[in-house]
Amino acid sequence: MELHADVAEKPVAPTVLVVDDTPDNLSLMSELLRDLYRVKVANSGERALKIAQADPRPDLILLDIMMPGMDGYEVCRRLKQDTTTRDIPVIFLTALAEMEDERKGLEMGAVDYITKPISPPIVLARVKNHLALKASADFLRDKAQYLEGEVAKRTKEIMAIQDVTILAMASLAETRDSDTGSHIRRTQFYVKALAEEMRNNPKYAALLDDHYIAMLFKSAPLHDIGKVGIPDRILLKHGRLDAEEFGIMKMHAALGRNAIQSAENQLGMKVEFLTMAKEIAYCHQEKWDGSGYPQGLSGEAIPLSARLMALADVYDALICRRVYKEPMSHEEAAKIILEGKGRHFDPDVVDAFLARQEEFQGIARRFADAGGAHAVESPA
Repeated sequence: MELHADVAEKPVAPTVLVVDDTPDNLSLMSELLRDLYRVKVANSGERALKIAQADPRPDLILLDIMMPGMDGYEVCRRLKQDTTTRDIPVIFLTALAEMEDERKGLEMGAVDYITKPISPPIVLARVKNHLALKASADFLRDKAQYLEGEVAKRTKEIMAIQDVTILAMASLAETRDSDTGSHIRRTQFYVKALAEEMRNNPKYAALLDDHYIAMLFKSAPLHDIGKVGIPDRILLKHGRLDAEEFGIMKMHAALGRNAIQSAENQLGMKVEFLTMAKEIAYCHQEKWDGSGYPQGLSGEAIPLSARLMALADVYDALICRRVYKEPMSHEEAAKIILEGKGRHFDPDVVDAFLARQEEFQGIARRFADAGGAHAVESPA
């Protein structure tokens, strides 16, 4: 006989596990339930646990208390301890009729308590109600897990789009200066290495948690975004800038901060990593002794994110070829940074750099510019 595709399949009946050490009671309950449910039976607590933990798991358990060996209370306790069985509703079905027995059973996690001798209509009604409640709970639990997975998936996609957008914006600024190559990637990893080292310092341990470092890593590529507003005749000039030209060049800090602020204003809300990006773009040219720009900040008045970028940015500029200079070796660059300790750079940041020198050299090699535009080893 041909079957039609639109014929609905009969839903699978829920499974009820009956646990009792008395054969007559197992027979009685099986007879009562079998027309409505799939029935499994167990004549001991040990057997009940094996059935409950095996797939497919029962949808509900009718559990006697007084059994030799493992009693019903212990079976219930173990079911509720196991993450694979804790959501199976348990109804105690027992001759123990004292209020204290019922209280104990419900406190252990049972959803109901029925005393023997049973009333069949009451047992059927309570089994039906608790199965309906379990079906609703399972639906909500599955829905919550699905939504949680979807949220995680969408969040990951949004974060990836953020990262790509940031790198695209930063790379756009970098394309105006052909000598900088992979500068944004190197400095991104430099500041991360510095921050990870500095959190070993009790002074910074609370601030430099994983979240702060993640935001720092995300925002670091925007440190020179303001250079898109600097004329090519200055940005690409061979040789040193004169005073007027340097004054224009220094405007890139404010231009970068203002561009990020404008984007945030259009978004209509504050974005955490953009707050840090504004700090870095505006303040990474400040110096520890107050001789930097644009505000002449000194010491800890300079945001920590900017202090980290200040060293990372200078180190990379020193080891890379520019239109006005050849690259230095790591050793030469490290010497200049050490000389700038307490003047150009935060002393704690310099100490972190000295502790992570090998990692800095590894980052420089990993993101090397094409054509050997930087040097990380001493010249022969």
